[in-house]
Amino acid sequence: MPRTELGDPNHLVVKLDSGYNIGVRILRGTKLSMVKKGKIPRLSLPPLEVKRDSKKPDITILGTGGTVACRVDYRTGAVYPAFTAEELYSAVPELAGLANIKTIAAANVFSENMTPQLWVKIGRAIAKEINSGADGVVVAHGTDTMGYTAAALSFMLKDLFRPVVLVGSQRSSDRPSSDAALNLINAVIVAARSDIAEVCVAMHGTTDDDFCIIHRGTKVRKCHTSRRDTFQTINDIPIGMIRKGGLTFFRQDYNRARSEGKVRFDGKLETKVALVKVFPNIQSDVIDSFVDAGYRGIVLEGTGLGHAPETLYDSVKRAIRRDLSVVMTSQCIWGRVDMKVYSTGRDLLNLGVIPGEDILPETAYVKLMWILGHTRDSQEISKLMRTSLAGEITPRTRPDVFLKPIFPEG
Repeated sequence: MPRTELGDPNHLVVKLDSGYNIGVRILRGTKLSMVKKGKIPRLSLPPLEVKRDSKKPDITILGTGGTVACRVDYRTGAVYPAFTAEELYSAVPELAGLANIKTIAAANVFSENMTPQLWVKIGRAIAKEINSGADGVVVAHGTDTMGYTAAALSFMLKDLFRPVVLVGSQRSSDRPSSDAALNLINAVIVAARSDIAEVCVAMHGTTDDDFCIIHRGTKVRKCHTSRRDTFQTINDIPIGMIRKGGLTFFRQDYNRARSEGKVRFDGKLETKVALVKVFPNIQSDVIDSFVDAGYRGIVLEGTGLGHAPETLYDSVKRAIRRDLSVVMTSQCIWGRVDMKVYSTGRDLLNLGVIPGEDILPETAYVKLMWILGHTRDSQEISKLMRTSLAGEITPRTRPDVFLKPIFPEG
């Protein structure tokens, strides 16, 4: 196989029957002989034409890019977007047995290149599809920032009465260990058969190919760089699971029938919002730079219960006096902000910092963007940040969810 451009030139790449590649080191005196000349794999697939079945639900797959729709470029060794949404459907023909699939390519970017403008474009497309009769929508998305997009859609899609399921994969579609097909199939099952009238994420529940977990869109985080079960529900229990085509719910609030209505899309966002991680020796110029650049809000990812060092006090005070909203979350991932326990937290509260309860920092960042798109009243902003608008705040801290996902017995 061709070597990657940045790879060691003194090695030979061999494609194994299993689909994996191995590198063989070439030493002085090594002799090579051609056994068979192979072809670089090409994963372009013809569109799969399936006649609509009136007995099956209508599901729209909205393509945005990401690994679930990717292949390896054997010239560089990197992973690149390769499938259109229609080709993605063709790559997983099992979908034809689950639903009538309509495909739309809303974007074609890796998720690290996702923007608020694309969130709005995706949200509008979802609302249009559901209001036009779709029984559910699946959004194929890269995993790196899937949590941000899921949160954004959760706040922007109002009066949602159909499932919106984000799905991705940790391994590209041309790899033997790819999780793309199972994740996509299970996401379509959730969209087609469940009564989850909100935004959720469906991804592998273990490193094996046995089931997928359904996570609330405002409570989910990517927790591992490469594991297939990277996504975890934080500070709460997951919505449910999909195993062998069957749905099991862990929460009683999803035991309801599908309804009818009209989705209202509200995509007003203030993009001048920053997410700042607090670290030892952080200086005031970090905050000052955002104030001077005209930002309207800052989410602090503080330490512990919601703390920041005294070196930030003056800059935080200046930011709030300049009508910036400053929200405190915790970099601990699990647990709740409680700024009344220690003097540092109380000092920050007295400065006007808004406690973020148990909201994930990335969710708080998106939520503040949405709130600032609707109001500049400081009291209203504080009230809304502390009010659960899309299930982002757990009413009471659960002691049973820390590093222990809850699955049904068996």
